[in-house]
Amino acid sequence: MPPKNFLRMIQLAGEFFDVENDPEQIQVNEHVLERLRNIHPASMGEKCTRDGPVAWTLVFPTSHRLMELFIANKITERELLRRTRAGGKYDAVYLCSVLVLPEYRRKGIARRLAIQSIKSIQQQHSIHYLFYWPFGGAGKKLAEDIAHSLHLPLHLRQR
Repeated sequence: MPPKNFLRMIQLAGEFFDVENDPEQIQVNEHVLERLRNIHPASMGEKCTRDGPVAWTLVFPTSHRLMELFIANKITERELLRRTRAGGKYDAVYLCSVLVLPEYRRKGIARRLAIQSIKSIQQQHSIHYLFYWPFGGAGKKLAEDIAHSLHLPLHLRQR
Protein backbone atom coordinates (compact mmCIF):
# COMPACT_ATOMS: atom_id res chain seq x y z
CA MET A 1 0.00 0.00 0.00
CA PRO A 2 1.39 3.46 -0.90
CA PRO A 3 2.22 5.89 1.92
CA LYS A 4 -0.82 7.92 2.95
CA ASN A 5 0.60 11.20 1.61
CA PHE A 6 0.96 9.71 -1.88
CA LEU A 7 -2.79 9.22 -2.13
CA ARG A 8 -3.39 12.73 -0.78
CA MET A 9 -1.03 14.18 -3.40
CA ILE A 10 -2.85 12.33 -6.20
CA GLN A 11 -6.19 13.61 -4.91
CA LEU A 12 -4.84 17.18 -4.64
CA ALA A 13 -3.58 17.04 -8.23
CA GLY A 14 -6.97 15.87 -9.47
CA GLU A 15 -8.84 18.56 -7.58
CA PHE A 16 -6.56 21.44 -8.48
CA PHE A 17 -5.66 20.78 -12.12
CA ASP A 18 -8.74 18.75 -13.20
CA VAL A 19 -6.75 17.29 -16.11
CA GLU A 20 -9.47 14.73 -16.78
CA ASN A 21 -11.62 17.57 -18.14
CA ASP A 22 -8.94 19.63 -19.89
CA PRO A 23 -7.44 18.11 -23.04
CA GLU A 24 -4.79 20.86 -23.23
CA GLN A 25 -3.02 19.85 -20.01
CA ILE A 26 -0.37 17.21 -19.58
CA GLN A 27 -1.88 14.21 -17.86
CA VAL A 28 0.95 13.04 -15.61
CA ASN A 29 1.37 9.27 -15.62
CA GLU A 30 4.34 6.88 -15.74
CA HIS A 31 4.78 7.39 -19.49
CA VAL A 32 4.87 11.19 -19.09
CA LEU A 33 7.25 10.96 -16.12
CA GLU A 34 9.60 8.78 -18.17
CA ARG A 35 9.42 11.28 -21.04
CA LEU A 36 10.24 14.14 -18.66
CA ARG A 37 13.20 12.21 -17.20
CA ASN A 38 14.47 11.63 -20.75
CA ILE A 39 14.27 15.35 -21.48
CA HIS A 40 16.16 16.05 -18.25
CA PRO A 41 16.54 13.90 -15.11
CA ALA A 42 15.94 16.93 -12.86
CA SER A 43 12.49 17.64 -14.32
CA MET A 44 10.71 16.26 -11.27
CA GLY A 45 11.39 17.47 -7.74
CA GLU A 46 10.03 15.74 -4.66
CA LYS A 47 10.11 16.33 -0.92
CA CYS A 48 9.18 13.34 1.24
CA THR A 49 8.68 12.57 4.90
CA ARG A 50 8.23 9.13 6.47
CA ASP A 51 4.57 9.39 5.42
CA GLY A 52 5.46 9.86 1.76
CA PRO A 53 5.58 12.90 -0.55
CA VAL A 54 4.58 16.32 0.72
CA ALA A 55 5.57 18.33 -2.38
CA TRP A 56 6.11 17.71 -6.09
CA THR A 57 7.41 20.06 -8.75
CA LEU A 58 7.56 19.54 -12.50
CA VAL A 59 9.73 21.75 -14.69
CA PHE A 60 11.24 20.93 -18.03
CA PRO A 61 13.59 22.56 -20.47
CA THR A 62 12.52 23.34 -24.01
CA SER A 63 13.28 25.83 -26.75
CA HIS A 64 12.49 29.53 -26.93
CA ARG A 65 10.63 28.84 -30.20
CA LEU A 66 8.27 26.36 -28.50
CA MET A 67 7.89 28.69 -25.52
CA GLU A 68 6.73 31.48 -27.86
CA LEU A 69 4.18 29.19 -29.52
CA PHE A 70 2.89 28.07 -26.14
CA ILE A 71 2.53 31.50 -24.53
CA ALA A 72 0.79 32.74 -27.70
CA ASN A 73 -1.77 29.91 -27.30
CA LYS A 74 -0.75 28.36 -30.62
CA ILE A 75 0.11 24.99 -29.05
CA THR A 76 -1.22 23.22 -25.96
CA GLU A 77 0.72 22.08 -22.94
CA ARG A 78 0.52 18.52 -24.23
CA GLU A 79 1.87 19.67 -27.59
CA LEU A 80 4.68 21.56 -25.85
CA LEU A 81 5.80 18.35 -24.17
CA ARG A 82 5.35 16.29 -27.33
CA ARG A 83 7.43 18.71 -29.44
CA THR A 84 10.24 19.02 -26.88
CA ARG A 85 12.85 16.55 -28.04
CA ALA A 86 14.98 14.60 -25.59
CA GLY A 87 18.63 15.46 -26.08
CA GLY A 88 17.81 18.82 -27.65
CA LYS A 89 19.43 22.17 -27.12
CA TYR A 90 17.33 24.04 -24.60
CA ASP A 91 17.23 27.73 -23.67
CA ALA A 92 13.92 27.97 -21.80
CA VAL A 93 12.35 26.21 -18.82
CA TYR A 94 8.65 25.60 -18.40
CA LEU A 95 7.43 25.82 -14.79
CA CYS A 96 4.83 23.11 -15.32
CA SER A 97 3.28 22.31 -11.95
CA VAL A 98 3.68 22.46 -8.21
CA LEU A 99 1.75 20.53 -5.59
CA VAL A 100 2.25 20.93 -1.86
CA LEU A 101 0.10 19.44 0.88
CA PRO A 102 -1.70 22.22 2.80
CA GLU A 103 0.16 21.73 6.08
CA TYR A 104 3.54 22.11 4.29
CA ARG A 105 2.74 25.30 2.35
CA ARG A 106 4.48 28.62 2.94
CA LYS A 107 7.72 26.95 4.02
CA GLY A 108 9.65 27.51 0.77
CA ILE A 109 9.65 23.83 -0.20
CA ALA A 110 8.27 24.31 -3.74
CA ARG A 111 10.62 27.24 -4.36
CA ARG A 112 13.67 25.24 -3.27
CA LEU A 113 12.67 22.18 -5.32
CA ALA A 114 12.03 24.20 -8.49
CA ILE A 115 15.23 26.24 -8.17
CA GLN A 116 17.25 23.09 -7.52
CA SER A 117 15.80 21.48 -10.67
CA ILE A 118 16.43 24.57 -12.80
CA LYS A 119 20.00 24.94 -11.55
CA SER A 120 20.62 21.31 -12.43
CA ILE A 121 19.26 21.93 -15.93
CA GLN A 122 21.48 25.02 -16.22
CA GLN A 123 24.55 22.87 -15.71
CA GLN A 124 24.00 21.43 -19.21
CA HIS A 125 21.98 24.16 -20.93
CA SER A 126 22.18 27.93 -21.21
CA ILE A 127 18.73 28.90 -19.94
CA HIS A 128 17.56 32.42 -20.80
CA TYR A 129 13.79 32.23 -20.17
CA LEU A 130 11.25 30.89 -17.70
CA PHE A 131 7.57 30.56 -18.50
CA TYR A 132 4.41 29.29 -16.88
CA TRP A 133 0.65 28.89 -17.24
CA PRO A 134 -0.97 30.30 -14.08
CA PHE A 135 -3.71 28.41 -12.29
CA GLY A 136 -3.88 30.61 -9.19
CA GLY A 137 -2.42 33.56 -7.34
CA ALA A 138 0.02 31.47 -5.31
CA GLY A 139 1.45 29.99 -8.52
CA LYS A 140 2.01 33.44 -9.98
CA LYS A 141 3.83 34.62 -6.86
CA LEU A 142 5.96 31.47 -6.80
CA ALA A 143 6.88 31.80 -10.49
CA GLU A 144 7.82 35.45 -10.00
CA ASP A 145 9.94 34.58 -6.96
CA ILE A 146 11.76 31.79 -8.82
CA ALA A 147 12.45 34.07 -11.81
CA HIS A 148 13.71 36.85 -9.53
CA SER A 149 15.96 34.44 -7.61
CA LEU A 150 17.49 33.08 -10.83
CA HIS A 151 17.67 36.49 -12.56
CA LEU A 152 15.66 35.21 -15.53
CA PRO A 153 12.80 36.88 -17.39
CA LEU A 154 9.41 35.31 -16.78
CA HIS A 155 6.77 34.88 -19.48
CA LEU A 156 3.23 33.69 -18.98
CA ARG A 157 0.49 32.13 -21.01
CA GLN A 158 -2.90 33.70 -20.49
CA ARG A 159 -5.79 31.36 -19.69
